[in-house]
Amino acid sequence: MNEELLLENKDRFTLKGKSYHYYSLKKLAAEMGKDFSRLPYSIKVILEAALRNIDGKKITKNHVYQLASWADEKEGKKEVPFKPYRVLLHDTTGIPAIVDLALLRDAVNELGEDVGIVNPKIPVDLVVDHSVMVDFAGAENARRLNEKREFERNRERFQFLKWAQSNFDNLRVFPPSSGIMHQINLEYLSKVAVIEEQDDETIIFPDSLVGADSHTTMINGLGIVGYGVGGIEAEAAMLGDPLYLLSPEVIGFKLTGYLPEGATATDLALTITNMLREKNVVGKFVEFYGPGVKSLTVFDRSTISNMAPESGSTISYFPVDDETLNYLRMIGHSEEKIDLIKTYYQEQNMFYEIGTSYPAYSDTIELDLSSVVTTLAGPKRPQDRVDLTDMKQSFKNQLRKSVSDGGYELTDEAIEKEVIVEGEVLKTGSVAIAAITSCTNTSNPNVMIGAGLIAKKAFEKKLMKPNYVKASLTPGSKVVTDYLQKSGLLTYLEQLGFNIAGYGCATCIGNSGELFDSVDEAVTQNDLTVTSVLSGNRNFEGRIHPKVKANYLASPPLVVAYALSGTVNIDFHNEPVGYDDKNQPVYLRDIWPTSKEIDKVRMQSLESGMFKKRYHNIFSINDDWNNLEISENQLYQWEPSSTYIRKPPFIEHEVIQQSNLEGTRMLLMLGDSITTDHISPAGRIKMHGPAGEYLKENGVSPRHFNSYPSRRGNFEVMHRAAFANVRLRNQIVPEMEGGYTTYFPANETMTVFEASERYKQDGTPLTIVAGKEYGTGSSRDWAAKGTLLLGVKTVIAESFERIHRSNLVGMGVLPLQFMEGISKETLHLSGSETFYFTNQLKSLYPGKTVKVKAVRENGESFYFETIARLDNEVDVEYYDNGGILPTIVQTYAGKGNKIFEH
Repeated sequence: MNEELLLENKDRFTLKGKSYHYYSLKKLAAEMGKDFSRLPYSIKVILEAALRNIDGKKITKNHVYQLASWADEKEGKKEVPFKPYRVLLHDTTGIPAIVDLALLRDAVNELGEDVGIVNPKIPVDLVVDHSVMVDFAGAENARRLNEKREFERNRERFQFLKWAQSNFDNLRVFPPSSGIMHQINLEYLSKVAVIEEQDDETIIFPDSLVGADSHTTMINGLGIVGYGVGGIEAEAAMLGDPLYLLSPEVIGFKLTGYLPEGATATDLALTITNMLREKNVVGKFVEFYGPGVKSLTVFDRSTISNMAPESGSTISYFPVDDETLNYLRMIGHSEEKIDLIKTYYQEQNMFYEIGTSYPAYSDTIELDLSSVVTTLAGPKRPQDRVDLTDMKQSFKNQLRKSVSDGGYELTDEAIEKEVIVEGEVLKTGSVAIAAITSCTNTSNPNVMIGAGLIAKKAFEKKLMKPNYVKASLTPGSKVVTDYLQKSGLLTYLEQLGFNIAGYGCATCIGNSGELFDSVDEAVTQNDLTVTSVLSGNRNFEGRIHPKVKANYLASPPLVVAYALSGTVNIDFHNEPVGYDDKNQPVYLRDIWPTSKEIDKVRMQSLESGMFKKRYHNIFSINDDWNNLEISENQLYQWEPSSTYIRKPPFIEHEVIQQSNLEGTRMLLMLGDSITTDHISPAGRIKMHGPAGEYLKENGVSPRHFNSYPSRRGNFEVMHRAAFANVRLRNQIVPEMEGGYTTYFPANETMTVFEASERYKQDGTPLTIVAGKEYGTGSSRDWAAKGTLLLGVKTVIAESFERIHRSNLVGMGVLPLQFMEGISKETLHLSGSETFYFTNQLKSLYPGKTVKVKAVRENGESFYFETIARLDNEVDVEYYDNGGILPTIVQTYAGKGNKIFEH
């Protein structure tokens, strides 16, 4: 450890007779002659972590000085380390990560080493929140039935997690039905400042984390630096390694004014997401400042921060201020702890107060909160904002737009199609799913109470939703149930079909369950373009439900309104939501609650004690979990016949070897905004398709297929699921939709999996060619793992989303980025080309230019240049070793005992 720098910058303060030691940014600034008031608050957090964890190897004095000089850098950004205090996982990203840890233990055991060395080195919390599905809805016992089926489907997965909790140090598992990870993080796990005893001293430092879910940024609303990484990077952090990122640009987002009457935090979040996408903040930090910040509660801030990945930013940060402390008071922190946090952040000049000078941001953007209007986003992307007043026309436009422009290319005949379903008319635009779901909004009592008040007023006017609308309520915390019950509003939501269906991510991640049988049949037989409206953060194609083509994000109150109307093809300003018992029209304005009404209910129903009550026994309250029997063996006992947990091949030579890539063929040619949902599907496993066929061959009935995310512990399923999304459009086979491609040696059309197997038999390496924003969406490690197992060694795209690029490198797949102005279109690629790299993939370094030779089927050849998106030396090391896992095993093996040869 670099003791000199540490000791020079250590300081202490005394509060109520107790001394607290900390690593002082003031002292570091004085030593360097720098003005740290120019540093963004988020950069200060990363700087403090580097200073506190300096070891002279992975985090050096130069790294610290690099971060400290952030405001002076104008170009040539270098890599900087971030060593988070903790890691947050959910079950579908956590299980693959822990499977990999179990795999590492096997490898260490084979080396003759103590398997106990394979343990998380920092605190890790895993929340089981991605397994519950809305199989049952609209009934009083829906939650109990869904939770029962959740355990039936996932018992083996849950046993694995319980084994892991018992056999790995520093790992806690929150049982099923606890809530959603980000809401639990906000309401329970968050510390803001960490106090630890070290060498007879009490040390205090900022709380920080990374999470294997992109919406980890929700905690930025509480002044905590945290962001999403792939499960692959999360493993490196768990094992004590710092993570590296290019010294980020920080965009200052100035907020002024106040939200107008009728506008919600959801509307604001969707507005900001749209603005930031247009600003192009991919890979950048966003930090909020200005007088408008003060008017936003932590509930509102967290709704905004949650959607950072939808804007493309790494974080969306609100610095610690008095409102942060108010929230800590609300969730039950003591006044003594709150005083300590405020004192520490003030000592570090990291406490934000209106009127102080602003940091030297890389760039700025501004929004007057009073300009925010009621908003939706969709029908295919969360950044595609639609004003409520424009919604009807926007939907009509989308129906006719070409698929390449994000539309549906429907004919007039298709648009006007209607089907009678149990006495009701189902047609284009009908709402098949209406879900109050996701941590984004269920963490915010204002919008949840707003939804309840709309339900109350609608019920009093005798309005009911059409029977074809599958409505559900899946909160991220049981505290939501408590204040909805105390206010009496839950009863009214239930009267409209919004019964609590479970506590978990549910519809937002595609666990929406089946449509009602009659609706499913009508949609399938008539190819109807029906819709969903949900209070979530993602609406990518094929995500919410494979048969629901158009999906809109909206606030919980709007979800209730659209459920009542039964269609998105409505102008709420001029058309009624429905008709009362006297056949009089009821407009949205007639049932929309005022901010005063919402505030009054919140003040009367939300209590600090609710948080304490719900969390004091959260680890022991689930009897089904408590009764699971597990093995105490430190090595996991792999079951070869398991269809849930299988020993993966990620450190086997034939998988990770960086072979000769000359003669690479194209497996897929894809457009812009290809998401990790396109690459590694969420939602239900299809009966027909490589993954479904595998499960049937292994004795699994379709009823027990479960979802793709639930099977992420089985590489055989996930390998076959890669690029199996029903809405995928591969330009090699433009006439088809779904996971199909052409196997060129025979010019045969087949599934992507089948083609990849044929190419493997031929010994042919593969590439994927794509447009802009490749890999946007969830931080899904299986999007990279599945790519690797298909035999893909390179991905060539116009640009990459941050997390997926990192995940590809972590699996030993090389991301290559077209030079500016070059694309598959300018090169007139057909998909049948063969690529040659002429040995340029040896001796790679960050940003190396790689010249590619392409040969068309007619023998014509041409060249184009790409940039190797290995962004730092750690990336190069991972790629050279075949990925993170082989690199870690090399470390455990020790020098001179290499077990992999390349």
